[in-house]
Formats: sequence, structure tokens, C-alpha cells
Amino acid sequence: MNIGQAARSSGLSAKMIRYYESIGLLQAAHRTEAGYRLYGQDDLHTLAFIKRSRDLGFSLEEVGRLLTLWQDRGRASADVKALARHHIDGLNQKILEMTALRDTLQDLMEHCQGNDRPDCPILKDLASGGCCK
Repeated sequence: MNIGQAARSSGLSAKMIRYYESIGLLQAAHRTEAGYRLYGQDDLHTLAFIKRSRDLGFSLEEVGRLLTLWQDRGRASADVKALARHHIDGLNQKILEMTALRDTLQDLMEHCQGNDRPDCPILKDLASGGCCK
């Protein structure tokens, strides 16, 4: 199938498929004599793997490591689990940071009168860089 068909089938854009190919996540596609890319079922399976990995928030570097582990039938599942654990640790850290941001903004919003007066603790905090209230 051509790149447009592979894009529709995988749920990725043709641009992303070309990008994944350019950075080595996807093997270079076979080409027709006219230079058009051709993709087979193995390519689609790899694209599905990449898409699902990205949907789960893995970085491109992590996806590359996952692909290597996936293609190595002799690998230990402990290696995969360690990579997933590391990713979960990163997600948990981001959740803590996002929760702190939400709580700070919630507090600022609750202290804002939201009336016709110009005084606004949200803007005051932004202008101070959060150093002084």
C-alpha cells in the first residue's frame, strides 16, 4: 500500500510516517520505480506499535528502545518492565507538578474578587513571578 493508505490504516499522518522513517523508528519503505513508498503488513504492525507507544506518552527515544526490545525475541521481560517503570515514574512526577500548578491557580482564582475593580491577585502573582503575595 502507498503512504496515504498506510496513514489511513495506522491513524498516523503521512508526514509522521515519513518522519518516523527519517529518524529510524520505521525501516525505509520499499519504493516503486517511480519512487513512491510501499508499505506492507509488517510496516503497519510497526506503525501501530509506535502509535500506541506514543499514545501512552513514551518519548521517541523510549519508543526506539521499546521497538528494539519488541524485535528481540531473546530479551528479558524485566528490561521492558524497567523501561515502563521509569516512564511511570516520569508520569507521576508530571502529575505532581500539574497538581501543584492547578492548586496554585485555584488558590489565586479564589482570592480574585472577579468584580469591576482592577485589583487582581492572579495578575499580581504573574507580575511578581510568584515570589511575593
